[in-house]
Amino acid sequence: MIQLNNVDIDLISNGRSLIRGLSFTLNKEDRAVIIGEEGNGKSTLLKLIYDPALIEEHAVYRGTITTGGHRLGYLPQDMAVSDRSLPIYMYMEQHAALSSREPKNVAHICAKLGLSPELLWDEREAGTLSGGEKVKLRLAAILLNEPDMLLLDEPTNDIDIETLEWLEDFINHFEGGVLFVSHDETLIENTANTVIHIEHVHHKKVARHTVARLPYREYLARRTGIMQHQEQIARKEAAEQRKKEERWREIYEKVDREQRNISRGDPSGGRLLKKKMHSVISQGKRIERERESLTDLPVTEWQIFLDLPPVELPARKEILRLSLPVLSSPDGRTLAENISLSVNAADHLGLIGPNGAGKTTLLRLIAEELEGRSDIRLFYMPQNYEELLAGFATPTDFLAPSGEKEAATRARTYLGSVRFTADEAMQPVSMLSGGQKAKLMFVKMAMEGYNVLLLDEPTRNFSPLSAPVIRGILADFGGCIISVTHDRKYLSEVCDRVFELCPDGLLPR
Repeated sequence: MIQLNNVDIDLISNGRSLIRGLSFTLNKEDRAVIIGEEGNGKSTLLKLIYDPALIEEHAVYRGTITTGGHRLGYLPQDMAVSDRSLPIYMYMEQHAALSSREPKNVAHICAKLGLSPELLWDEREAGTLSGGEKVKLRLAAILLNEPDMLLLDEPTNDIDIETLEWLEDFINHFEGGVLFVSHDETLIENTANTVIHIEHVHHKKVARHTVARLPYREYLARRTGIMQHQEQIARKEAAEQRKKEERWREIYEKVDREQRNISRGDPSGGRLLKKKMHSVISQGKRIERERESLTDLPVTEWQIFLDLPPVELPARKEILRLSLPVLSSPDGRTLAENISLSVNAADHLGLIGPNGAGKTTLLRLIAEELEGRSDIRLFYMPQNYEELLAGFATPTDFLAPSGEKEAATRARTYLGSVRFTADEAMQPVSMLSGGQKAKLMFVKMAMEGYNVLLLDEPTRNFSPLSAPVIRGILADFGGCIISVTHDRKYLSEVCDRVFELCPDGLLPR
């Protein structure tokens, strides 16, 4: 088993506490999911458990971590930059000693992942694979090392729905403990039997956590019930406190009037009133102290106060009519043929398909087709946020590139609506988590008032507690949305039409 005892994690840059006093045990039968708001330290915790050296540059920890001699398999969120330029066969050799593995075992793992064994010996650079293919390749390297405990950081990023379903089955039947971070609510619902919930409340100054050995939905239901009860108590206590303070104020004002109106010829009455006022003031101080002990209203991380502006476009206005004989990859491979697509202003489209089918390539092509149109306001949200963030030092710079004081103030106000602190609004963009960068994209949409959104995996970096809010915002959006997504809840809640990209074109689903 893996055991954590009273673990604290603090950021080096500003001393902010990410985790305080966390203790839990991961047993071989556990399927434990770590959830929490974007930037709460979930990935940092996984790195710490796997190898404390991985967090040395940005965080410090206290407490004890025991891994019990287990063979740990760790999947980080992204492929390392140094690995992306390696030929695929060399990547596999470095990470899994591919040449010494039994061909039967290699073929078995590739079959599970839906990979061709020949791909592992490919000479292409690993970084040229699609996002989902990269995830599968890294999983193959991990599984070839035969781990008995798995630490998975966003294993669902960029993998197709068929592979998501395989991953659920794999997690459920893995012969060892699994500790994972995921933003895919369906996968969490279908796998997790333990929830580790990391929270930052009171303007992110207080770190707290909950360890619940419950399935995810049961945990949410229990948490919701507790918070509703806490809210009822808090509101009742606040109402009673207000009444008490109003009664005290009436008494104070009455005694104050009597003091001001008493005759100077009545020293005895004056002394009595002075004594009475002293008693009233003492009572006021007691009431003030009582306010400090009142039950707080519950604070939750899905408090995202953001809406996209209303859209002024005729619903039947044609935004796109695409007829494409051939869709080719950047290296010239034919991905699909005979693509035909018509999109109107109020359409919410979802594009699905296997990894490597060309969904991102198609979305980029649509962006190029629509870019520069004067009759629409287009926003393209790529998978790799750096395509938009490169060249900007801070979140505020990205949202207010003019640098004008009024624009910067407006940007910080919007950032506050998605729970960015003042420090986070001015910290380097490079230090933001994937979820914080995703929030930045949505703040941009809200500030600028776009009416056509092209979104490549829009919910992939949002926590399972923030994602429902984001889906609700997009479902209510009156403009056009074309999304590439593998988020099954997104497809059902946001999209009114879904197309699968196949070699023969776009097929309605």
